[in-house]
Amino acid sequence: MTSEAWTAVRLSLQVAMCAALGGLPFAIAIGYWLARGRFAGKWLVEAVVNLPLVLPPVVTGYVLLVLLAPRGPIGAVLQGWLGVKIVFTWWGAALASMVMGFPLMVRAIRLAFQAVDPRLEMAARTLGAGGAATFFTVSLPLARRGVTAGWILAFARSLGEFGATIMVAGNIEGQTRTIPLAVYTLANQPDGMGRAWPLVALSVALSCGALAISELLERRQSLHVPA
Repeated sequence: MTSEAWTAVRLSLQVAMCAALGGLPFAIAIGYWLARGRFAGKWLVEAVVNLPLVLPPVVTGYVLLVLLAPRGPIGAVLQGWLGVKIVFTWWGAALASMVMGFPLMVRAIRLAFQAVDPRLEMAARTLGAGGAATFFTVSLPLARRGVTAGWILAFARSLGEFGATIMVAGNIEGQTRTIPLAVYTLANQPDGMGRAWPLVALSVALSCGALAISELLERRQSLHVPA
C-alpha cells in the first residue's frame, strides 16, 4: 500500500461518510412517506427514487454534471451566489455517491417503517402525542435498526461508486481519486494489476463487512418489531 493508495482509502471513507449522512434525513422522510402515505402518483415518486438503480451510472453522472456545472441551472446559482464549486471536487464525488446510494437507503428504511405496527402509532395519538412526537418517540425508535441498515447499505454503495463519480468529480489524484478510481488507474498502468490487489482486497473486505452488518440489523428489526 503506497501513500497514494492510502490517500484513496481516506478519500473513499470521507466521501462515503458524507454521502450516507447527507442523504439520511431525506431518506427517512421519503421512506416514512412511502410506507404510510396513500396518495395519487405514489408510483411516480417510487420510480423517481429508484431511477438511479436502473440508469447506467455514467448517465446519472452526466445529468448531475449538466446540473452542477458552473453554467448549469444549479451550479450557476451555487457559483454565483455562494461561490461554491461542486464539480471536480470531492464534494461532487460525495453528491454523486449519495444519489447512487439513495434508493438502497430509502428501500431499507421504507421496509423498516412498514414493519412498525400502525396501532402503536395510533395509541400514541390517542394519548395526546402529535404527529412529530409520535414519529420521533414511537415510529423512528422502532425502525432504528432498519434505518441503520439502510445507512450502512448506502455507505457501502458509496465506497464502490465509479461511473457517476468519474463524470462529476473526475479522477484527480489526492482530491477525487477514490478506491475504485485508484484501481482503474493502476489497472491501466504497466505492471499496475499486481499493485491494485491490496486495494481490491480492502474494498471487498469493507463491502462484505457492511453487508453482513446490514443483514444482521435487518434480521433484528424483523424480530423485535411486534407483528
